Amino acid sequence: MFKIGEIRELIRLLDETSLSEIHLESEDMKLHLKKPDPERIVEVSAAPVHTPQVSAANAVVQAAPVAPVAVAAQAPATAPAAAASDEGVHVIASPMVGTFYRSPSPEAGPFAEVGQKVNSKTVVCIVEAMKLMNEIEAEVNGEVVEVLAENGQLVEYGQPLFKIRLS
Repeated sequence: MFKIGEIRELIRLLDETSLSEIHLESEDMKLHLKKPDPERIVEVSAAPVHTPQVSAANAVVQAAPVAPVAVAAQAPATAPAAAASDEGVHVIASPMVGTFYRSPSPEAGPFAEVGQKVNSKTVVCIVEAMKLMNEIEAEVNGEVVEVLAENGQLVEYGQPLFKIRLS
């Protein structure tokens, strides 16, 4: 089975080279990454995905033995992960492609609200990728000033999720 870190590295390799496709197989899994035709890129709906699939900046990942399903990524985010639009404001960006969740379950309250004080270890959201729930921490000490993603929304690598005013 391929590890998430390995898949991320392959996606980066695909983005940074002239390769247009990578296909790997192991005993229990097939991995196929392919840069989509820029003219065929489609916006993906914000509904949670129930089949093992991941899309990343100009790449598509399909996991077997599930029937192949491809999702084309939107244009990659232009802001780097730690970019801040205002001085004294830190932007928390998605470290991966996946589904953004503000709370640990539909019945629970959000991890972080506007106006809430956070520290570097405060979990502010979850990004689900390939059925794995990845807790995203605030990375800095400060106050949440804006939530930039909607609950259940598909997010891209590097997409801004929160703005934190540094304290």
